[in-house]
Amino acid sequence: MLMDRAYEGDETRQLVLSLGMVPIVPPKSNRIEPWEYDRALYKKRNEIERLFRRLKGFRRIFSRFEKLDVPFLGFLTFTLIIEALR
Repeated sequence: MLMDRAYEGDETRQLVLSLGMVPIVPPKSNRIEPWEYDRALYKKRNEIERLFRRLKGFRRIFSRFEKLDVPFLGFLTFTLIIEALR
């Protein structure tokens, strides 16, 4: 589970571990005992966040003009193709 640094508390990490997932979150710099995490996978999280930021530029997606799923997914696919071509 990819998490932001704000969720690096011991309780949150233990909850994620008890649910059978591996927490991917960097420790804060003032941690006495920091842990290892997958840095490459954590960097992918940033790419996903930037994609959502770019998709917010397409007002039609976030205001959900299409009420049915098929046209909405069609426009979402169209915007992802546009982003891939940039």
